Amino acid sequence: MTITHPVGIQPAERAVRLLGGDLTETALRLHLDGLTGVDAVGLEQRAAGLSTRSIKTSSKAWALDTIIRTCDLTTLEGADTPGKVRSLVAKAITPDASDPTTPSVAAVCVYGDMVPYAVEALGSRHAAGGTEGIQVAAVATAFPSGRASLAIKLADTRDAVAAGADEIDMVIDRGAFLAGNYGLVFDQIVAVREACIRPDGSHAHLKVILETGELQTYDNVKRASWLAILAGADFIKTSTGKVSPAATLPVTLLMLEVIRDWHRLTGEKIGMKPAGGIRASKDAVRYLVTVAETVGEEWLTPQLWRFGASSLVNDVLLQRQKMRTGHYSGPDYVTVD
Repeated sequence: MTITHPVGIQPAERAVRLLGGDLTETALRLHLDGLTGVDAVGLEQRAAGLSTRSIKTSSKAWALDTIIRTCDLTTLEGADTPGKVRSLVAKAITPDASDPTTPSVAAVCVYGDMVPYAVEALGSRHAAGGTEGIQVAAVATAFPSGRASLAIKLADTRDAVAAGADEIDMVIDRGAFLAGNYGLVFDQIVAVREACIRPDGSHAHLKVILETGELQTYDNVKRASWLAILAGADFIKTSTGKVSPAATLPVTLLMLEVIRDWHRLTGEKIGMKPAGGIRASKDAVRYLVTVAETVGEEWLTPQLWRFGASSLVNDVLLQRQKMRTGHYSGPDYVTVD
């Protein structure tokens, strides 16, 4: 089968450049199955080594603020209400009312039907059109299972973008991927990317969720990361937060290595978002150092790095308060400088 893609959509050109003009299921499979296998022991040892070093005291405040600046505050429950979304937005704008130096978070992430309430609550703080401020992200494509027809997934995406979403977090069809139907997964990502395009030609950024806890092997995580980038992902994301295991440091390191290799190959920067299970500041800083030492400190901005970990912010605020009052007893952090 020939892989289809909308005429003129830039992301498909990524795959054409890498795989050649004959963009077919066979060409895609040959590339993905031909990737070098992952040395699981080596990967886990590298990840473990990144969590053993200490950080300079002067860098701890920077690290804590960077975590806040790159967090997506999230509410993704069936019981979500407009009031709950407004409360989430208030915390996103002012995470610590007792300390005006506390930075705002990068984004709030909600279901598509809650997007209008998030946009309204943000008001002038909404980063519409790429302006400075807080983004509104919406999960789409039958999140978290992804079990719906493509027509429903695209309608879900278009509705969220039309309501004002700046970012779309889509889930891949893990069943199709695990069955080896790479072309189907590719086509769906490309189609969702097209659904992110606004009438003015701009587009909501697309985060592609791999749900790594269901992919079974590191080799599959590597293949899925390459597949998502080839199909047009602006970000690749570990998890929905609804499946265990969610984000882990070895998986995040592996995905960052794919991003690094893509950047070396093309010069293009792809973002990364670990999500789910990151609750303590000491763990979050280990992720920061993994970014710095794998792709570089230039990735440590909201445009290229996000934490999907709402409860993490509470622990970071506690650590900031302890530092401010002189009663800080935080963990040994890994170095980022």
